[in-house]
Amino acid sequence: MAAFKPCTILLVVLLGACGGPDPAADSNGLPPLVDAAERGDVDRIDDLLGDAADVNSRDLCQWTPLMKAAANGHTEAARKLLGAGARTELSDSGRYTALLLAASNNHHEIVELILDHGADIDHAEATQGFTALIWAAKRGHLETTALLLRRGAATDTADLQGRSALDWARAEGRTAVVRLLDNPPA
Repeated sequence: MAAFKPCTILLVVLLGACGGPDPAADSNGLPPLVDAAERGDVDRIDDLLGDAADVNSRDLCQWTPLMKAAANGHTEAARKLLGAGARTELSDSGRYTALLLAASNNHHEIVELILDHGADIDHAEATQGFTALIWAAKRGHLETTALLLRRGAATDTADLQGRSALDWARAEGRTAVVRLLDNPPA
């Protein structure tokens, strides 16, 4: 019986979780607009949008171009996609949205762009019940936490364990974030 290497098992699990091959994918396995957004290639995004590419196309894990741009901190790519009609409420199979991905990675400029385009500030993902504020507070992202508070994020929302953003900030030793959550901006 052949032994599998851990990376082989991980790849099989990931592929199984996200489905089979995508017939519209390019050579690296991603739909072209998703790939361009992941790389932050604004010129390629412009070309693809000019050729009527679906701004809300998805990869095998159900990530959209906006999600890829948000997760990777590509502000100009996110701006282009939002301007072309990218939908902020779309989520992957775990209910992660572009807002959650931007907030969890401390891309506060993208968080603001996405909120300006109507994202639900208090949307919670399904795996842990985290909102954008919980993610930002847990990870100690002071600027993103402050932005979310200014924009009206609910501070009393609890995740699936019953923990709020303040609970997580305390547990993770995020002193500056705790102070901010204790005294949110007016």
